[in-house]
Amino acid sequence: MHLIHLTVSPKTSFQIPLSDGYQLYSALLSLIKEKYPDTSLKIHNSPLPSLSTTGLIGRFEKSSQKGHKSVKIGEEYSWRIGITDPHDEELFNHIITPFLLDRKEISLFEGNLCISSMETQYQSFQDIIQKVGGYRRPAIQMDFMTPTCIQYRNSRVTEMFPNRIAVFFSILSKYNQVCPENLRLALNRDDFGRYLLESPNPQTYRTHSVLTNTIFDSKKQHPRPIFKQGFTGICRYIFTGDSPISIINASLILAHFAEYCGVGSSVSRGCGQVSVSFLEDNYAN
Repeated sequence: MHLIHLTVSPKTSFQIPLSDGYQLYSALLSLIKEKYPDTSLKIHNSPLPSLSTTGLIGRFEKSSQKGHKSVKIGEEYSWRIGITDPHDEELFNHIITPFLLDRKEISLFEGNLCISSMETQYQSFQDIIQKVGGYRRPAIQMDFMTPTCIQYRNSRVTEMFPNRIAVFFSILSKYNQVCPENLRLALNRDDFGRYLLESPNPQTYRTHSVLTNTIFDSKKQHPRPIFKQGFTGICRYIFTGDSPISIINASLILAHFAEYCGVGSSVSRGCGQVSVSFLEDNYAN
């Protein structure tokens, strides 16, 4: 698994959508397609959670155009890409090669972003598993940095709150799809509901409606935007006093994995990106 941390800046001030992850995802695929067309197609069509991105993080100016914001010339923005594909080494190389060797900018609809710095981070599944044994009384803190859209089963309903069952079962589903077969976790929704408690920070909690895709409406004969609903904010997850060590360790593994895979749907288009920290805490009674 890889994380790619990019710092980018615009050549000129220009407008981008408020939900900029969709445009950045399209630009990334186009960049890869120039040199590795098969890889670009594989990412787009893959049923596996192979790629996640944050969208741009930084300071923006207001835009006169509805649903848009402006990037500022001279301002730096951070952009994180997570790779969890089973063939992650190949995918990682095909992403960074255009950045490192061919050019150091990415083209959006109304302007270009120059790449000023790039750092990479690698962890294997075994590395994550080895980490979780070092905690005595762990608590998990997740900062949901971008709108997190968790679909309820096969319905059109999305979660608007960082519910422990919804969050951790979403991560579990992604984890078991890409991890080695011998490292799969045999957990269910009841395990998270019974042994975890969520404690969101009300001052940071927000709800959102974000653009995640555009499809062609055959009836109206024009493109139609697809929006999803979700939340951002900081939430702490603590374990009950009777939590089995197996549930604690499995939940910690999933929390580590979340930074690479994202939470919920549309993670490749900027949704569901989290920053995770681990704290020592007292178990709830």
